[in-house]
Parts: sequence; structure tokens; C-alpha cells
Amino acid sequence: MKPTPNLFCHTSLQHMLSQILCLGILTTASLITSGLTFSYQAHGQTPPVNNSVNNTQITSYAQAILAMETPRQRAFEEIKKLIGGGEIPRIICNDPKSIQELPRPAQNIAVSYCNHSLKIVENNGLSIDQFNKITMELQSNNELKREIYNTLIRLQKTPESP
Repeated sequence: MKPTPNLFCHTSLQHMLSQILCLGILTTASLITSGLTFSYQAHGQTPPVNNSVNNTQITSYAQAILAMETPRQRAFEEIKKLIGGGEIPRIICNDPKSIQELPRPAQNIAVSYCNHSLKIVENNGLSIDQFNKITMELQSNNELKREIYNTLIRLQKTPESP
């Protein structure tokens, strides 16, 4: 998702809103605390932590995060409506048990989101393993967080090509 430039905002306000949005997206990615967790890592498998994430991977990761955020929010809200006032359990894409604990219509929404997210990641030039490695590294690498944060801001400032 590439935001369209808003010609009615002042540059400083637009910059501030972009930073707030980026922080929210980065927080979602780094903490993975939302109801929907995008992960295809096998349980019990610890990916090797490699501190060398190149600029291309950082850009691809940021593009994937931006593209996944709106569908994630939409899926989360739809599942929330179906469940009602109850707490939404953590949904992990590669854990069928986490999805099976949902009511059937919510399962369909979660599976659809997971499949769509997989395509988004791959369409942005990353494998699921690469995406998960970066997500894991974000949790302990402040330099990587800063680089991805700055990339998210840059991507949101870049006007969409005609």
C-alpha cells in the first residue's frame, strides 16, 4: 500500500503523521502482539540470527509490512466482530491449532489473511524464512529497527508512480 500524497496537509504535519504511522507499523512488526501473527516458522525451530540484513531486504521488508497492515487490521476487526466481546486469541499462520480455536467464519478470515500475507511477502522479493528472520532480529536489534523505521517513512513520502 503506497499512500497517496495529501495536498491539503502541511509538510510538518504530514511528516509527523507519517512518523506516527511508521512507529505503529514498526511496533506491530517488532513486537508481534496483535491478534494476527504472520509466521510460517516451524514450532521449535529457532532461525539463525544473522545481523547482516542488506538494504534491499530492508526495503522489501518495509514494503511488505506496509502492504500487509491494512489487510491485517481489516481481518482483525472482522474477527473481533465475530467473536464479540471476548478476547481474540493469538493467531499464528503456521499453527493450525491457533486457527482452529476460532469460530468457523473467523477461521476463514484468518486463513485468507495468512494466504494473502504470504503472497505479499513473496511479491516483495522475500521468502517467508527471510521475512521471519528479519522480524525476529527486530526484537533485539535497535539499529535494524531504526533502518526499517526510516525506510517506512521514506516509502510513505515517495509519491505513487502514475
